[in-house]
Amino acid sequence: MDVKQAKQMVKASLSTKRYKHTVNVKKAAVHLAKKYGADPEKAALAALLHDAVKERSKEELLQILQDNAIIAQNAQNSPAPVWHGVCAAILAQTQWGITDPEIISAIRCHTTGKPGMSKLDKIIYLSDMISEERDYPEVYELRQLAEQDLDLAVCTAVEKNIGWMRECGKTIDPLSLQAYEDLKQQVQKAKQEMEGTCHE
Repeated sequence: MDVKQAKQMVKASLSTKRYKHTVNVKKAAVHLAKKYGADPEKAALAALLHDAVKERSKEELLQILQDNAIIAQNAQNSPAPVWHGVCAAILAQTQWGITDPEIISAIRCHTTGKPGMSKLDKIIYLSDMISEERDYPEVYELRQLAEQDLDLAVCTAVEKNIGWMRECGKTIDPLSLQAYEDLKQQVQKAKQEMEGTCHE
């Protein structure tokens, strides 16, 4: 499946609002990929497919997870709002002909993040949160950070996400907490290295 085919498929299967969001995420992802030296084609494909099954029923998503238990890796034990990412990644592999592990990973973890995120993982996660139609108060800060420092922007985005979930009393996926700790270490390490070079 290429970008054109992916676009046709999601346009046919998503509501107008969700499709608009998907196109906006693609636009942001391609921009960030070019800016930070990732593959824009991969970013476009992962972005187009990230929410491809978001509007399917909970029962349908659970069925996909159960039918593909090995790939799903107990994802049904995660909070239901994150299932669509895992299910889209499963279908990308099993039905849509996506063989690139980087694209599959970026689709899979776009809601939760994960420890050891690749550049593409970070770009899709962040693009989903800063896409053009988003207008929550913190989005402006995240958009600014996205133009300055990818790791810091993603770390801040994950932190905000965890904060919102706590405020709403929602179950936080353990992967998000692990992702945050991992990103925080990366940001601190980069900061220390920067300070080290400044003192030399």
